[in-house]
Amino acid sequence: MKHSPDENSCGLSMTWLETVSVTMDVSKNGFHRDLVTTVDFGPGFPDGLETLLVHRLPSGIYIDQYQLASLKEDTGLQVLLGSAVDLEAPAHTSEEFLVLVYPALDQGILKATLPIHGRYHKPSLAGKRFELVEIKLPKLILRTDTCTQLISFPPYKIVDAPCTVHNLSICQWLEIQHLQEQDPVSLEIPLGDGSLVEPVCAGTLLVTLLCCVILSRSIWMHGVFLDNAILI
Repeated sequence: MKHSPDENSCGLSMTWLETVSVTMDVSKNGFHRDLVTTVDFGPGFPDGLETLLVHRLPSGIYIDQYQLASLKEDTGLQVLLGSAVDLEAPAHTSEEFLVLVYPALDQGILKATLPIHGRYHKPSLAGKRFELVEIKLPKLILRTDTCTQLISFPPYKIVDAPCTVHNLSICQWLEIQHLQEQDPVSLEIPLGDGSLVEPVCAGTLLVTLLCCVILSRSIWMHGVFLDNAILI
C-alpha cells in the first residue's frame, strides 16, 4: 500500500524521510581502523532534529572504552556501549555487541567516525592469511527535541532508546527504513599460521633448555671461583 507523501510525525514527513541517505566505510589498515558513517539529510530537515546510529558490531572487532573517553574530551564524540567490552578476549570467545552513537548534525549532514580494533583470531591450519569480518549498516533513528508524541506510519516504526549518551531516560524514536541498499563493509584481520605452532614451540623449548645449560654452567664456574677466593 502506498502512503500519502504528507504523512508526518513531529516534522518527520515521509516526503523528507525518503531523501535521507546513509553510507558507511572503513579507513586505515591492519588491526586498528576507523568506521566512518555519513548521513545526508538534504534540505528541509526539521528544527531540533536529534539523531542516533545503532551499530551491532560483530565479535571479530572491539571498541576501546578508554579511547572513547579520550575522544569525547578531544572531539566531542558521544558513544554509549550496550555492554562492557573485554579488550583482551579473542574473537572466538567474544560476542557481538551494541553501540549507540549520538552524532552532531552540521548543515544537514553528519559524519560519525568510530575507532574500531580487530580481535585476535585462532591461527589458521589451512594456510589462510586473513579473516574477513563484515559490518552491517547501522540503524538510523530520529526524533525532534520538541516532540512529545511520535506517530508511527509504515514503513517507519517507533522504538525506545536512551534519550542521550548519559542513559538517564528513555525516549521514543522513529526508526528509518533505508530505501537504498548497501552491502556490509568488510575488513581483513591478519591470521597466524597454525602449521608453525609445533616448530615454534619446539624451537622455543630448545632455546630455553640451551639457555638453562649455559646459565647453570656459568653459575657453577663462578661459584667455584668464589669459593676458592674465600679460602685464599
